Amino acid sequence: MRKRWISLLVAGVLVGGVLAPASPALAAPTFKVPFPCGQSWSGQTRSGHSPANAVDFNRTDDQGDPVVASAPGTVDRVTDLGGTSYGKYVRINHGGGYSTYYAHLNGFNVSVGQTVGYGKVLGWVGTTGGSTGPHLHYEQRLDGADIKVRFNGTLALYWGTKTYTSDNGCSSGGGNGTVDTSGTPLTVRSGPGTGYASVGTVADGTRVTIACQTSGTTVTGTYGTSSIWDRIGSGRYIADAYVYTGSDGYIPGVPRC
Repeated sequence: MRKRWISLLVAGVLVGGVLAPASPALAAPTFKVPFPCGQSWSGQTRSGHSPANAVDFNRTDDQGDPVVASAPGTVDRVTDLGGTSYGKYVRINHGGGYSTYYAHLNGFNVSVGQTVGYGKVLGWVGTTGGSTGPHLHYEQRLDGADIKVRFNGTLALYWGTKTYTSDNGCSSGGGNGTVDTSGTPLTVRSGPGTGYASVGTVADGTRVTIACQTSGTTVTGTYGTSSIWDRIGSGRYIADAYVYTGSDGYIPGVPRC
C-alpha cells in the first residue's frame, strides 16, 4: 500500500508539472548608457570590483554631471549610507526581476515610487560613500544578483576600460530650432565653441533637431549674447545665439551634453 501511495504522489507531481509549466523568463529591458544623449564616458570593469560586474564611469571634470535612468521603471530606493559603501544611491525596479543601481551620487533628483523613463535625471555624479574620487558606480541586477552589464543588448567590455557614447533619450528628449542669421550660413563646429574646427555650415532658415545643449564660447548673434551651444549631430555644434527655439536660455526637457 505504501508503494502505491508513493507512485500516486509521483504521478500527481508529473501531472501538476504538465498542467502548470514554469513561466518563461522575461526579456531584459533595453538598457542604455546612464548619461544624457551624445555624452561619451570611460567605463571600467575589473575582476576585483565589488560587485565584480559593476561598471565605474568617469570623464574629465565629471563632479556634478547628471546621471540618468538607463531604462524605464519605478524608483524603489533613494538612500544615503553616509561615508560608507554606495554613499548616496538610487535603485530602479524595471520589472521582471531586473534592477539598476546608481551609486556615489552627490545629490538626488527623484523620490521613491516615482516612475521614470529614458533620460530622466536621477541625481549627479559625486564621491560619496566609499568612493576615492568622483565617478558613477553602475550595476545591472537580476533577482538581486549582479549580472554583466549590457547597453542596447551589447555586452560591456570585461575586463578593462572602454569609451561608451550615450544614445539615451536622443529620440525623445531633444528639441527643435530654426537657424536665423539674416542670410549668412551658420558655421558648424566640432565642439561647443568658436575655437573648435569648422565642420560645415547650416543655411539660414534651416530647421534643426537639437539632441542636447551645453555651455561654451560666448557668442553674440541674432537672439542676443549666449554661451549655449546646440548639438545637432555627432561632433556638430552651433551657437544657440543664432537659433530660434522658443526658449530664453536652455530648452526645457532637452538634456545637457
